[in-house]
Amino acid sequence: MNLRTKFGLSALTLFCVLVLLALATRTPAGPGKLAPTGDTSTARFSHTATLLLNGKVLVAGGMERNGVWLDSAELYDPAKGRFSPIGKMSARRAGATATLLPNGKVLIAGGSDGSGKNLASAELYDPDTNTFSATGSLSFPRGDATATLLKNGKVLIAGGNAAGDDDQLASAEIYDPLTGLFLPTGSMHSPRSYFTAVRLKDGKVLVAGGLSGGQFPFHKVEATAEVYDPLTGRFTLTGEMSVPRYKQGAALLPDGKVMIAGGSNEDGRQYKYSSTEIFDPQMNAFQPGPRMKFLRYKLPSGVITLSDGRILVAGGAELPEIYDPARGVFVSLNDEPLDGFLFSTATLLSDGRVLMVDGYGPHPTAGAVNHAMLWKP
Repeated sequence: MNLRTKFGLSALTLFCVLVLLALATRTPAGPGKLAPTGDTSTARFSHTATLLLNGKVLVAGGMERNGVWLDSAELYDPAKGRFSPIGKMSARRAGATATLLPNGKVLIAGGSDGSGKNLASAELYDPDTNTFSATGSLSFPRGDATATLLKNGKVLIAGGNAAGDDDQLASAEIYDPLTGLFLPTGSMHSPRSYFTAVRLKDGKVLVAGGLSGGQFPFHKVEATAEVYDPLTGRFTLTGEMSVPRYKQGAALLPDGKVMIAGGSNEDGRQYKYSSTEIFDPQMNAFQPGPRMKFLRYKLPSGVITLSDGRILVAGGAELPEIYDPARGVFVSLNDEPLDGFLFSTATLLSDGRVLMVDGYGPHPTAGAVNHAMLWKP
């Protein structure tokens, strides 16, 4: 006798019962494992890492250690597990932005070259020729800005530092790949650097947190957030986070919400956060999220949405951890501690693995490592 005849259940009720039973008995996906892959040609932090249409990863710029800026670039080939040096950029760049364009080229913009003023120049990487070429210049020099590919194929560049950590920008501009030009768009309500920007499912862009003024060690850190609408070219203030954050990470959840993870509030004493917050675009508000296993800081490029909708928090601490939205919990990896995890990068590969590149460890004066790792499901 089956469940339907024994208990007199309707077809709809039976379906719901079976779904609940399946969810209750579902075996949660494991946290995965880390495995070393080929070393980078040059040790780097504050670099960029971009997945190309051919499945390879472009790694460009950054710093080898404080005072040593890089113009070199290399390609990671997942099929071979190796990095290969390629041509140099036109300028040394740390804290630049890198965006894969619909035509397969990569826009690299701004950053710092160590001269004391940041860069307004931008260039395009062409994977067909393995070369960099100049494109239009930004309206303002920008280091540690954000770049977001919009649904129309254009790129929103927002905020950043014009010169040093005490000269933040509120302005934003749009790069058009068809013309190769940057054009001004609406400005944010607060100047920001070291903040996060995430494109929402409706095509708008959430920007949150960041430095907005002051000098080390008494920076002003933002809890505010804004949403950019490409249709109007304007930023609108939205709900605030529970605490000010900068140098945090962020990722889009499967349900369209956004997770903000870690960061710090630098007010003369440095506080690192293990807390997270969830932004709901329907409510225009942040709610407390689950707490991570580790305090995490300096992970703007170290948080990634996996192919199955989970979130890998790869940077900011010695061990990565994974957030499972279905269960609402973080699970840490059972692996050896990383030796590079601050200002490292995490890139989702075409096969679902994640490439974690360089960064530096608990001793900044030692500089970056050149140890790349692969996270495997």
